[in-house]
Amino acid sequence: MSTPPDPPVPPPGRPCGAEPPVPRVLRTAAAYAWRILAVGLVVRAAFSVLGDFHRIAVAVFLGLVVTAVLRPVADLLARAVPRPVAVAATFVGGVIVVLGVLTLVGETVAGRRTGLEREFVSGVDRIERHLEEPPFRIAPDVFEDVQSRIGQVLSSHRSTVISTALSGASRLLDVLTVLALALFCAVFFTHSGDRQWRWVCAQLPAAARGRVAVAGGAAWRTFTGYTHGILLVAVTNAVLVGLALFALGVPLAVPLALLEFFAAFVPLIGSPIALAVAAVVALASKGPLIALVVVALIVVIGQIEGHVLHPLVMSWAVRLHPVVVALSVVGGAVAAGVIGAVVAVPLVAVVWSVHRALPRRPDAGEGLGAHAGAP
Repeated sequence: MSTPPDPPVPPPGRPCGAEPPVPRVLRTAAAYAWRILAVGLVVRAAFSVLGDFHRIAVAVFLGLVVTAVLRPVADLLARAVPRPVAVAATFVGGVIVVLGVLTLVGETVAGRRTGLEREFVSGVDRIERHLEEPPFRIAPDVFEDVQSRIGQVLSSHRSTVISTALSGASRLLDVLTVLALALFCAVFFTHSGDRQWRWVCAQLPAAARGRVAVAGGAAWRTFTGYTHGILLVAVTNAVLVGLALFALGVPLAVPLALLEFFAAFVPLIGSPIALAVAAVVALASKGPLIALVVVALIVVIGQIEGHVLHPLVMSWAVRLHPVVVALSVVGGAVAAGVIGAVVAVPLVAVVWSVHRALPRRPDAGEGLGAHAGAP
């Protein structure tokens, strides 16, 4: 009778029947994966909460922006007069400036309404004639067909247009409410924001006060630096666009410059969109030659903004790579529309500055003074 073969001997270091060890790379990837999932869930929950209270979040953000702009003026005036008087004078002056600019724009549009209508009608006719000529050779019936189709769509969706207008009126009420709340917050942030921040830090556990104070100080310095810088970019772009359009004789130079001012708060894509609107206005009112000059203006201002102004802004706040800025703007726009595109870059800059500031002074104490945090 033959003897049975000997059972296989397990390799040294591994008991019989044990599973093979998990590779270290896979263990590390799994450890990071569940942490990333946990962070993603927290971020998702935070955005869900902010979505439910988005008006309050937008109002607080705008209040911080107004505080970052007006607080240096209030601090300067407070050296000569009591602080409540300085804050009141600063905000009254700011409101007067804003209302004055809006009044100027309204008067410009109202004063040239008749002439603008005539210019735009003739400009549209001129564009149609250019498109009918070589190299486009578009048949005249195409334009008549487009006009008739637009009329049919408007007449068939009249109720939708009316309901959209009514919803726009309710949205205007929401905007006014948010602006009023933002101004209310900004007044108190400017007057006593440092005391409010010290009170918040005092409510935290003693072990966390130092780190929170350091994080708040870094966040506020970055936010104010970015706000001042982007305001400089917006004013510079608006002045350059306004002077160029005025020199070219393009109508609505002041409103278009104001549009460029607000568009500059959306980095990378805001200014080209506003200048594209200016190019369309120039094409309809002054012809293709002036429109080409405006397109060249888009390129020149884009170069100035991208290579001079934005690097200056990022040096004031935090240096962010252009790819990070672009991804932040697109991601913010996808998540929350125009508001998300505006908020995304300062939010990323603040988070990065806090990340850089915390390891430097992990044991910072409580007494960081009035400038330790927001606002």
